[in-house]
Amino acid sequence: MRERYLLIYKLRGILMVPPVAFMVLVCSHETEWDGLVWPLGLALFLGGIAMRIWAQMHLHYRLRVRKKLTTTGPYSVVRNPIYIANTSILLGLTVLSELIWFVPVMLLWSMTVYGLVVRREEAHLLEKYGTLYEEYRRAVPRWVPRGPRHSPAGADVRRFLAPSVATELHCLLWVLPFIGKELVSSLN
Repeated sequence: MRERYLLIYKLRGILMVPPVAFMVLVCSHETEWDGLVWPLGLALFLGGIAMRIWAQMHLHYRLRVRKKLTTTGPYSVVRNPIYIANTSILLGLTVLSELIWFVPVMLLWSMTVYGLVVRREEAHLLEKYGTLYEEYRRAVPRWVPRGPRHSPAGADVRRFLAPSVATELHCLLWVLPFIGKELVSSLN
């Protein structure tokens, strides 16, 4: 089963480009409620980035730190905080695009892609960590948090704040095309 979803796993970032490109290029049926669209869109977008930073502080992905099964921080309440954060970022961009009618489409797209990606990741983690991951999987929900479970805080995660922020700064680039779209439409 793991190999079945390997291609989707490898392309998970690229698979988000088509709907984002669509939102940047399409201006049909935009909602012109800037007083609502921009605060709500930015809140979802920045909230997603904040969640990614928090998750990164515990996961240490891209930080050249020895990897172990992460069960602290956001990983103590939900198994996939990065994908939830990505979905929040994408929904924020959807709102910023002023294509409110596209929100359910983006949510469905994200759920489909990340749902398939998670199947591959879970098979890999089960193979890598065995019983330890199986226990974690039984205790912590995949998508919908049920509240924090007791877990150790982890090795002083505050020291990972600056590197985690630096690692996630690239996410801010996603908003630039939407600012450009807004500027172009305001000139017309």
